Amino acid sequence: MRIGSWTLPNRVFVAPMAGVTDRPYRQLCKRLGAGYAVSEMAASNPRLWHSVKTSRRLNHEGETTPVAVQIAGADPAMMAEAAVFNIQKGAHIIDINMGCPVKKVCNVASGSALLRHEALVAQILESVVSACRPYNVPVTLKTRTGWDAESRNALRIARMAQDIGIAALTLHGRTRADLYNGQAEYDTIKAVKQALSIPVVANGDIDSPEKARYVLEYTGADAVMIGRAAQGRPWIFREVAHYLDTGRHLAPPTVGELRACLLEHLEDHYRFYGEYTGVRSARKHIGWYLAEQPDSTALLSHINQTESTQAQLAAVAHWFDQHAPDDFIQSPATPEPATALAA
Repeated sequence: MRIGSWTLPNRVFVAPMAGVTDRPYRQLCKRLGAGYAVSEMAASNPRLWHSVKTSRRLNHEGETTPVAVQIAGADPAMMAEAAVFNIQKGAHIIDINMGCPVKKVCNVASGSALLRHEALVAQILESVVSACRPYNVPVTLKTRTGWDAESRNALRIARMAQDIGIAALTLHGRTRADLYNGQAEYDTIKAVKQALSIPVVANGDIDSPEKARYVLEYTGADAVMIGRAAQGRPWIFREVAHYLDTGRHLAPPTVGELRACLLEHLEDHYRFYGEYTGVRSARKHIGWYLAEQPDSTALLSHINQTESTQAQLAAVAHWFDQHAPDDFIQSPATPEPATALAA
């Protein structure tokens, strides 16, 4: 699959998730088989660009190319300015967020709230595409099927986006009103794909290699984007990519491989965030990694009380020391081992 001049190595992508897909996590997912990753949503308001939070989201030092930055906002001129600002900071692809369902985003007419204002959608798309054109930087769009069940307009938005010059479209198969409840609407994704000539990426409820293959075959989408199912399970990308290529399953990681993955992630996470924020923001990642593992309850309770990165790292390492490194990890979504785990 191509986005502009960029050819991606496979069709299994990381979904942008606020508070999750920071630079350390994106890099980890790419090393573990993700063909593409988009940054966390960055504000288009220039007053926020130099805040600590936004500065971290715009930090792409050492990141594998292409660097894709997602921007959010409701003002066409401000969105265009944000796109150029991010290009000058190293972005190779600009992604526009019109899918976030979070209340504080929608309350400022941003994210999926824009789906209620199609004229404004057109203005934002035209403004950002025009601003990126001199830099030869492609613009993509991530959106939902509509604001609610009575106002699904994904097909109109998608056709409009293609006509304006959007290079690829990611569609989460839910309305904003659905949030993350119910089942993803693959029929809508299929209809959008049939109507467009640009690449379409399917997003929503993709949590296994089999589900990824089903969604690709049913919708005709060019790629799948995985979000929540990758939390604490970043190796899902190589599992899915391998299955799509061969029809066979990789073995799940061993306890020893999980240990190496988690400790490496934590050390990179601490370097990125520093001591105070690092120890606190790492708690959710540790919980995701270990929630399904036996005898982890006491550890996770302790982790939530740790106040230093070294104490947190030592507690995690000590827990792994109590488990056989060659055992396969337990994961309800991971199939029984069939072939050796790829490097």
